[in-house]
Amino acid sequence: MSPLGDQTNDQTVLKQTPLHALHLSLNAKMVPFAGYDMPVQYPLGVMKEHLHTRAAAGLFDVSHMGQVIVRARSGSYADAALALEKLVPVDILGLKEGRQRYGFFTNENGGILDDLMITNRGDHLLVVVNAACKDDDVAYMKANLADCDVTLLEDRALVALQGPRAEAVLAEFWPDVTGMKFMDVRDVTIHDVSCIVSRSGYSGEDGFEISIPADKAEQVAKALLEDPHCEAIGLGARDSLRLEAGLCLYGNDIDTNTSPIEASLEWAIQKVRRPGGARAGGYPGAERIEEDLAKGPVRRRVGLKPEGKAPVRAHAGLFAEDSPESPIGEVTSGTFGPSTEGPVAMGYVPASLAEPGSRVFAEVRGKYLPLTVTALPFITPTYKR
Repeated sequence: MSPLGDQTNDQTVLKQTPLHALHLSLNAKMVPFAGYDMPVQYPLGVMKEHLHTRAAAGLFDVSHMGQVIVRARSGSYADAALALEKLVPVDILGLKEGRQRYGFFTNENGGILDDLMITNRGDHLLVVVNAACKDDDVAYMKANLADCDVTLLEDRALVALQGPRAEAVLAEFWPDVTGMKFMDVRDVTIHDVSCIVSRSGYSGEDGFEISIPADKAEQVAKALLEDPHCEAIGLGARDSLRLEAGLCLYGNDIDTNTSPIEASLEWAIQKVRRPGGARAGGYPGAERIEEDLAKGPVRRRVGLKPEGKAPVRAHAGLFAEDSPESPIGEVTSGTFGPSTEGPVAMGYVPASLAEPGSRVFAEVRGKYLPLTVTALPFITPTYKR
């Protein structure tokens, strides 16, 4: 199991993103990930790529993710929003045009089918879903959004420009970027190419995700990389960056058996969709999720700080004591945090042990290593509010 989650091992069926040739020209180390041949690192190396993103600007290829248009046949944004609200516990109707919101599909048991980003594009929704789930997500939306057209955009790439210099890099092509706030979405021309830019990302840093016509993706990526502050960054650093930022990786930290409340994602369920709200419930698993909101979940996703320098990896068992007789949960993500200069991890513990400062143990090669439950994130995010 890779720290990046489940990967495809059959090299013969791997898909390629529109930036595949660019990765090879940059001497990237390629690995199978979610059915795609993806760059895990470049010659700079994972550690330096991570630190460069925190200090300057990094460019990530995330074209493997699914970009989906949801459009009501009536032509009404409200109709599309209300239809999608039947699948997610999120306020989509109240999302303003040009704004984006995090959400998740839930199943009948209140588990998470996938987490996603949802944008109000005026007369339609743009939904960005995870690569490993996108075919299932599209089929799910088509089956359940009877009065909407659901279209997976096969002709677009997606890159993430992240880090404290990201704004300056993008401003060379579009000076008005300085007026964008976190989760704003705009139509932007970059190097004479019409793009869709959101001020968002998955690193904990200020930055942008840029949707580009596939045949122009290399042109735009090369233009951004010409900036001396911008480096190409692989999936290895993306994983350590998002973990330091306390962000979930679907399939590792959240899955079909995890409720959003267990996962500490209740902040993503707006008041209007909660019990007593104007549009409460009406989505799969609402009963369990509302019960977790009211009574508190049995377990919680928490940050974990191991003692010493050795990282504790995903799937390590968690214990209340330093012995095998007291199992309490499992580490879901773990690595060495270059910015924190020490190992960081996330996992699930009983609610009674979820308070910061609680002490638990992880079993690693027969030894029981002490960890301290820690508030998330491990770093201070730099989003531009």
